[in-house]
Amino acid sequence: MSPEQRLLTGRAWDDFCDQLKLAGRAIDRFGDEPDAQDRAEFYRFLTRLARNGCERFVENCEPNRPRLRDVPWRSTINFQSPDQDHLLCEFDEAREYRITGNRGTVPYFVMAAWNAPIPRDHAARDWAGEGFAALADFDVTRLNTTGFLQSDAIDFDAEGNFEVWVGGAERARNWLPLTADSCGLLIRIVHLDRANEREPVMRIERVDGVAPTPIVPADVASGLAKAGNEVLGYVELVRTWWQERLADLPNMLRFSRNLYLSNGGVADRHHAFGTWRIEPHQALVLSFTPPETETWIFQLCSMWQENLDCYEDGLGYVNKLRAHYEPDGSVRIVVSATRPALDGGNWVPTWGHVRGGMSLRLIKTETPPPVTVHLVQVEDLAREGWGYLDNAQALMTGEVTA
Repeated sequence: MSPEQRLLTGRAWDDFCDQLKLAGRAIDRFGDEPDAQDRAEFYRFLTRLARNGCERFVENCEPNRPRLRDVPWRSTINFQSPDQDHLLCEFDEAREYRITGNRGTVPYFVMAAWNAPIPRDHAARDWAGEGFAALADFDVTRLNTTGFLQSDAIDFDAEGNFEVWVGGAERARNWLPLTADSCGLLIRIVHLDRANEREPVMRIERVDGVAPTPIVPADVASGLAKAGNEVLGYVELVRTWWQERLADLPNMLRFSRNLYLSNGGVADRHHAFGTWRIEPHQALVLSFTPPETETWIFQLCSMWQENLDCYEDGLGYVNKLRAHYEPDGSVRIVVSATRPALDGGNWVPTWGHVRGGMSLRLIKTETPPPVTVHLVQVEDLAREGWGYLDNAQALMTGEVTA
């Protein structure tokens, strides 16, 4: 059946809804581990994935009208940093584009192009019946970065204006290459002091100047297939990361370049991932000395890889600017349900959770640091002070792998 027929007969819509139903039942694959709070956040997670998928692939995937759009509010998929804004542009095939704008006063941003396994006939097929096995051939979340351009390598005028060429013939400067199978762009805008920075402004256009055209049924059939596939893809991603890739990292961190790059990461940073599991009476203390870096951030997430709701209140993470540093330049981060009565340190509340994911990213640095982790009783730490850690059993973590 053609994409047009699938949409006009309602079959494309039914398949989209069936993919959402399939994703909703995936909570059973986690067994009894998720508690009531985890389960409530899982179903909310599904609504955010559906909203994100529709925004990306139905609203923002018109071949003749490219746009750079931020991700929907509170959609923090796959350990998205509270210090980063993500501008996305989707397209159905690689062409030549031009991005113009003004950098504002942000210290750093990076533009990246990516591809993903998207069959050419994706809009003409039904996917829900294949279940999660369909992701082997069709997975808009399995992103592979094919090229990136850092703001350090872009020429700006005195007012911060710039022009970047995307795709087309190679240029000596201000050029981001595309591959034949490139399907989108992501611009990561990295803030250091968001409240006092002026946001950048960026626009994208096709170089061939083609005029926008009215929507056609095939476009909507394609968008619905991709949007449903995104929901399934990210549900499966959080499952495999939780049950397989991070299963051996309880209260540990690992800098894995392969893991980070497997979901559209860019090689301008080191990014460690792990899981945390602590009871309300316990505290997890992480200690490390940040190397020279553009910026760094530690964040706590749910088991669904979303920022905890308290990040809107400035909690749930610690970054380079806000951190309290020890006299020797090191940093202590305390993860616990309640704040220990201690001077110094950096408290990250668990916000009612007893398990989740955590990450430490360092942008533009050569070598990530080792991280020491202590799992202690809150009352012991409060009673004995930081000296208690000197004799407590420590776990050395933060190893670096490919």
